[in-house]
Amino acid sequence: MSRRRQIYEGKAKILYEGPEPGTIIQYFKDDATAFNAEKRGTINGKGVINNRISEHVFTRLAHLGIPTHFIRRLNMREQLVRQVEIIPLEVVVRNVAAGSISKRLGIEEGEMLPHTLIEYYLKDDALGDPLVSEEHIAAFNWAGHEEMQDIAAMAIRINDFMCGMFAAIDIRLVDFKLEFGRIFDGDFSRVILADEISPDNCRLWDFNTGEKLDKDRFRRDLGGEAEAYQEVAKRLGLLQKEDDNSPGEVLDMDAHRSRLRQPVPKPKK
Repeated sequence: MSRRRQIYEGKAKILYEGPEPGTIIQYFKDDATAFNAEKRGTINGKGVINNRISEHVFTRLAHLGIPTHFIRRLNMREQLVRQVEIIPLEVVVRNVAAGSISKRLGIEEGEMLPHTLIEYYLKDDALGDPLVSEEHIAAFNWAGHEEMQDIAAMAIRINDFMCGMFAAIDIRLVDFKLEFGRIFDGDFSRVILADEISPDNCRLWDFNTGEKLDKDRFRRDLGGEAEAYQEVAKRLGLLQKEDDNSPGEVLDMDAHRSRLRQPVPKPKK
């Protein structure tokens, strides 16, 4: 596919004009950033792996009826997506204490949370993506009441499915970040899932050892970043089955929920 006009370049992706109105080409880079881009580096092959994992997860979610911007993967690093108006919120879903919530509330990393928590952060690098409440969101009209209901409902459904999907391959889904956007049909708009789902925006720990298989390896200078991303892809069967677009096995969600209540191995530092 010939290169088209660049629309935007972010920390991990570049967006290009799509081949048809209302579409965008999303290119996955190997660049890695942390702490609002204060730390920068490269993880070789990350873009290829993230493109494939995100395609896999978004395809599976579509089978559950979750509306997403994903249309199809174009090649190793690019996918075709619907153009959306991004809602300026990062939606963080937490199952286990880790990262900023441990620092803010003094909860030991690895402690199971009483129930799944959803947090909202304003997408603003200059402000450090601050934590905001639903009252802030309503007061400043970042999203409407019905939109927030849809976002919360989708976030819980996505979490429920992904916990089971990863548990089936011996990975604990600790937390993850979602972004949503609006698509329009005349004066009517609806909210759909956008951005990506990959080890870049998920915390993934090996169920048995607590080994980190996500971008925390880069954040915390643990090394082995590329190997960790590859391990996730291998367990999902993506490196061996490049052309397999099947929705995958039917998960026994009750069994996986029971397993998720087991104690969390102390994560490796």
